[in-house]
Amino acid sequence: MENKIFKIAIVGPESTGKSTMSAYLAEHYHTVWVPEYAREYCERLNETPTWQDEINMFHGQLALEKELLPQASRILICDTTFITVKIWSDHTFGRSPQEVLDELPKHQYDLYLLLNIDLAWQEDPLRDFPHMREHFMDIWYKELDALNANYVLITGTGQERYENAITAIDNFLKQN
Repeated sequence: MENKIFKIAIVGPESTGKSTMSAYLAEHYHTVWVPEYAREYCERLNETPTWQDEINMFHGQLALEKELLPQASRILICDTTFITVKIWSDHTFGRSPQEVLDELPKHQYDLYLLLNIDLAWQEDPLRDFPHMREHFMDIWYKELDALNANYVLITGTGQERYENAITAIDNFLKQN
């Protein structure tokens, strides 16, 4: 019998520590993590992402996740998900690619850790909206609720934030 790999998504607005948290959790649980495909993709762009870029990022995130899934040990940590394509497309273009909308209800994660905006903003050339953190936090709640997602809000700074995430995952694993 094949063991199920639980997919755990680390999500939230910009500058909430998703990549750092993902790396930490992967090390803690002796597994792999799926980096945010959009970050690497956008680092190569010389201009603002286009509609086609958003579609490319959607496909890239799914492909990267599929590639890394066989290497996972009990859980796969995902540094964000393609929900970000929906959120950015809605914000930038006023709508989302249909293929993203079609795939969202079919491509659920077992647990989402929604990282709160209680960390200080960290400047980064790929971050755009320090003044809209509350707005995007509200959107994350709405998107996760719309999916009827199983999620836990992760708060705190420093080690406390990591411990809160580990507690949430451990509680989930005990129930599954």
